[in-house]
Amino acid sequence: MNYKNLGNTELKVSTICLGTMTWGEQNTLEESFQQMDYGLDQGVNFWDTAELYSVPPRAETFGSTEIIIGNWFEKNKKRDKVILATKVAGPARDYLRKGENSFVGKNLEEAINGSLKRLKTDYIDLYQLHWPERNVNMFGKLGYKHEREDDQWNKIEDVLSELQKYIKMGKIRYVGLSNETPWGVNKFLQLSKEFNLPRMMSIQNPYSLLNRSYEIGLAEISIRDEVGCLAYSPLASGYLTGKYRNGNLPKGSRIERDGDFWTRYQKPNMEKAVEEYYKISKKYNVNFAQMSVKFCEIQPFMTSVIIGATTIEQLKENIESVNIKLSNDLIKDLDEIQKIYPNPCP
Repeated sequence: MNYKNLGNTELKVSTICLGTMTWGEQNTLEESFQQMDYGLDQGVNFWDTAELYSVPPRAETFGSTEIIIGNWFEKNKKRDKVILATKVAGPARDYLRKGENSFVGKNLEEAINGSLKRLKTDYIDLYQLHWPERNVNMFGKLGYKHEREDDQWNKIEDVLSELQKYIKMGKIRYVGLSNETPWGVNKFLQLSKEFNLPRMMSIQNPYSLLNRSYEIGLAEISIRDEVGCLAYSPLASGYLTGKYRNGNLPKGSRIERDGDFWTRYQKPNMEKAVEEYYKISKKYNVNFAQMSVKFCEIQPFMTSVIIGATTIEQLKENIESVNIKLSNDLIKDLDEIQKIYPNPCP
């Protein structure tokens, strides 16, 4: 396994992160335990979850993933072996704090204490804001429209001050962002320095061969300011494994189960781009999924690539990607496809 520092800390996290959002939905408790056992045995010491999981989010399964992880900690007594990341959700869920949009006060207190209780731990290593309070373009949305009424969100320095309280209590160690913009990351960094408040250590945003938009504005911030990317959806919900090629729809797969939820990957040039990337994997005789993951891992702005597998075979394949090499010629070929089909699934 390979390891990198989390932000500017001395904390070493594996460059493959164990994603968990299917646990409690597509994966049973037993299957989830098997993934945790195997991942840790392979040196994957970094796990990512969220209070909102499992996915697709539903009131009936809210918090189920954290509960499964907590049960594993209770059974195996290996909490100290894991660098654990979770997230506080934003608005738009009536069953979650009545849909209130706030990362301060009672909302934040309820979120942190709820996660700690479900996870059966007394601290969280990395606590992330799942998406901004303010109105931003996420999940491929274009045409940003700024309206004055959208400015009714807590000041960033107030959010950081609230997070600082829980750091001082020992409930969280470090903080990070998710689904954030370059403007947002810069403001968090600026205000943390100005007011001597906690510094954001990571940015969990999408990154894959089908979506390299992170490189446009956030990559420079990650490198210059040591706020590394935690890439989610590196396999584009399975499209970059090749399993959906030629109209295939494997039984039990995410798209077969919940296709309406994953429409961000069902775009006009997606299939054409996938086919070209698949051809490159065949040309150089490398596993398609492993090539896709490794491409993410080797980026200079990358801290860790979040792998969400639904079978132990998929997990083994994805973890093994750390041991493969991508030649310069292969990378050049990948870049050529990006020029032809730039970011088909932003």
